[in-house]
Amino acid sequence: MSGRWEDGKTRCAWANPKNPAYIAYHDHEWGVPTHDDRDLLEMLILECFQAGLSWECVLNKREAFRRAFDNFDLEAVCAYDQKKIAALLQDEDIIRNRLKIHAAVNNARIFRDVQREFGSFDRYLWGWTDGATVYESGLASSPLSDTVSKDLKERGMKFVGTTVIYSYLQSVGIIYSHDAGCFLCRPSEAETTRNDSTHKRLSS
Repeated sequence: MSGRWEDGKTRCAWANPKNPAYIAYHDHEWGVPTHDDRDLLEMLILECFQAGLSWECVLNKREAFRRAFDNFDLEAVCAYDQKKIAALLQDEDIIRNRLKIHAAVNNARIFRDVQREFGSFDRYLWGWTDGATVYESGLASSPLSDTVSKDLKERGMKFVGTTVIYSYLQSVGIIYSHDAGCFLCRPSEAETTRNDSTHKRLSS
């Protein structure tokens, strides 16, 4: 449930009013259409690290992740060797989960494969909705996230279950989910454009 804050605005219930980074993320990033492949890689890796944790935990470590992962430069991450992975496992400023760190490198390499196949990861990802934004809220997964998750798993990505992918699609603006009452909610658009996440690729 959304609540009114000290600045007079009403925001989504999940945003922590005591965390400036969270407020900035909610107000300026979450749900904003993202098309830059570097940004799409960053959010994909961060969402995978979130699995089993809170997004606030990951967000608080975001700058440390950027430092540790070479600002999510794709070629740099794809080139990580065991020495670099060992260094990441010793980095106390990030989430030192061995499986997730290995998955980040693996997923970056598959991300690059997708780039080469489609011309960009942006074209691949937004192609699931023909470039349109889906308006829905109150969900943790959908037919769209089920399908994208399945496809990425078949390509070899790890930590990309439907819940993680749904959160990812929300973060990069493919799914727009601001709560009813939030000052960023767009109910009129939700009523006119919502299509239950169906796209011709989902039924093909």
